[in-house]
Amino acid sequence: MASLLHNFWAVPRFGLSPDYKPHCIARFACLANRDSTFLSSDSVIVNGVSSIEEKEKSSTIIDVKNSHLTPAIKEKNKEDIQNKLETLWDDGYGTQTVKDYLEIGSEIIKPDGGPPRWFTPISAGPPLEDSPLLLFLPGMDGTGMGLVLHEKALGKVFQVWCLHIPVYDRTPFDELVKFVGRTVRMKHASSPNKPIYLVGDSFGGCLALAIAAHNPEIDLVLILANPATSFDRTQLQPLLPLLESLPDEFHVTVPYLLSFIMGDPLKMAMVNIDSMLPPGQIIQRLAGNLTDLLAHLYGLADIIPKETLLWKLKLLRSASSYSNSRLHAVNAEVLVIASGKDNMLPSENEAQRLGNSLRNCTVRYFKDNGHTILLEDGINLLSIIKATSKYRRSKRRDYVKDFLPPSKSEFKNAIKNNSWYLNITGPVMLSTMENGKIVRGLAGVPREGPVLLVGYHMLMGLEIVPLVQEYMMQTKILLRGIAHPSLFTQLVESRPDASSFIDMLKLYGATPVTASNFFKLLATKSHVLLYPGGAREALHRKGEEYKVIWPDQPEFIRMAAKFGATIVPFGVVGEDDIAQLVLDYDDLKSVPILGDRIRSENEEAARRGLAVRADMDGEIANQMLYIPGLLPKIPGRFYFFFGKPIHTKGRQDLVKDREKARELYLQVKSEVQNNMNYLLKKREEDPYRNFIDRTMYRAFSATSGDVPTFDF
Repeated sequence: MASLLHNFWAVPRFGLSPDYKPHCIARFACLANRDSTFLSSDSVIVNGVSSIEEKEKSSTIIDVKNSHLTPAIKEKNKEDIQNKLETLWDDGYGTQTVKDYLEIGSEIIKPDGGPPRWFTPISAGPPLEDSPLLLFLPGMDGTGMGLVLHEKALGKVFQVWCLHIPVYDRTPFDELVKFVGRTVRMKHASSPNKPIYLVGDSFGGCLALAIAAHNPEIDLVLILANPATSFDRTQLQPLLPLLESLPDEFHVTVPYLLSFIMGDPLKMAMVNIDSMLPPGQIIQRLAGNLTDLLAHLYGLADIIPKETLLWKLKLLRSASSYSNSRLHAVNAEVLVIASGKDNMLPSENEAQRLGNSLRNCTVRYFKDNGHTILLEDGINLLSIIKATSKYRRSKRRDYVKDFLPPSKSEFKNAIKNNSWYLNITGPVMLSTMENGKIVRGLAGVPREGPVLLVGYHMLMGLEIVPLVQEYMMQTKILLRGIAHPSLFTQLVESRPDASSFIDMLKLYGATPVTASNFFKLLATKSHVLLYPGGAREALHRKGEEYKVIWPDQPEFIRMAAKFGATIVPFGVVGEDDIAQLVLDYDDLKSVPILGDRIRSENEEAARRGLAVRADMDGEIANQMLYIPGLLPKIPGRFYFFFGKPIHTKGRQDLVKDREKARELYLQVKSEVQNNMNYLLKKREEDPYRNFIDRTMYRAFSATSGDVPTFDF
């Protein structure tokens, strides 16, 4: 009879001084055998080596006090389970730091004679309804606390189980593979239509690959952070014999050495510091965090004592060899997160090798991070999973149902990263109230969905970042963009350099343009951003600036009317104030080699079914994808003008009568063009259209509000 799974809440009590406040309250999963018997802590060690076969009878960590197991059970409240996350939800990033990792790790490692086991930190939950399972496989430390910075966020959308390998456990690698494999098969049997996520950190990456190789029929998603598959090429090879011969009394220095080799202390100390604070406050807080961090590093000597370190190095060699010999059998979806400043492993080169060796592998490089990337500032694991389209709750990803909205920390990070662009473009937002009055801001745009924003697509989509960011900032509503399907292909997603703009679009809700996705977005009362001109407008030719290039068919009107969506036509201008188009498609197609490459890439996209509107006639069908040549200018200003909302609620005639739908379609198209004509005329009256004038205004103005614009 298969093993049974028991879930309960447990509160670790570490038996410290009365005034000690525990930093870890954890929910734990307990594997029991068919008769639900448990072994005592002193019966699971055989000659200093733990027996995995015996371990299925033993419990996970329950409650630590004086090295004994004392259960403290608390039932999970089903009323706490949500079915969705709100926009700008709190992901808890920055509330836990490496200091917490060291403090909790120093307690969780106290010898209890127990075997490897699963646990779930209480901050990781409760997850959304139908959330998939995420198994965290630790690095050399074996504590399972490597997700301490991410567990709050991950716990909202995953059932998080962390593997703890006790300090004095000596389970061989193949036995660990069997142990984790049994858990994977058990959970797959209970939820066969859900994926199972394996997050492997360094050594855990080897373990994850081995599990995937042994279970090719199970739907697995592997997230590998600097996997130790390259251990045979480690930069530390000359030091390994020295570590073995180092006297015990000098081992206390090893943690300090490892901390600088394995990670960047500055990035670790910056985790809970707001980078938008004044420099003086940042330096003050950084100094305090570094002092605390260095004071706690002595704990690493307990987490990885000398005999354990030597064992783990042998285990790493075994794990690397084992997993590399089975890469050909891995069918799982894989995401490799690689650091550019890994002083322990050649992770950057290894990521490239794995990307070429595995069938379905995506790679993301982070050039400024070290080996312990999951403990460093600027790395939000859930954000990476979302931005690479890896999150799903069933066998196939649903871009509407599986979408997770941006959190507060993600939006704050976007504001920081995009501040330079918004400063040089100085976007002006105008909207129209129901009575026809034009106001600055988005007060005229309805808040109740579904809302369909239909407008002009500027060159290269230059308007997208300020539009989506300002919309969320002013309305607290996410604008879901309908995007070209080529952005979601494996060819694009597998490119390491896709981790900037394209990943950001996905993080903020970009959805492949299909009738099904459009239907689902409107059905869920979303605010949808639609460009009927698509790639043809965004990659227009010379002399076509601000020309509305739409298809003849009223593609979106009938769908909008079916759900009673409010249509808001808008125009935007400013591309010619940022850059001049010097090389368009007509120029580039005549360039030897380059022209042939552009044509072949577009033909390949057509063969893959990625050519949108290929069956149409006229100008809109000429959607050749290419990168135009641009000549930057001294920045001007972007202007957005949202017209009077058009209500389709109760207009069933638009669904049934194609002619009426066409009339409204032409009205929307005309309003978009008229809005742009209005902006082109009025921007000439803006005294702060030039970037230099706006900079001077900000420097000498007593207020920190919006820079003034023309009268309207």
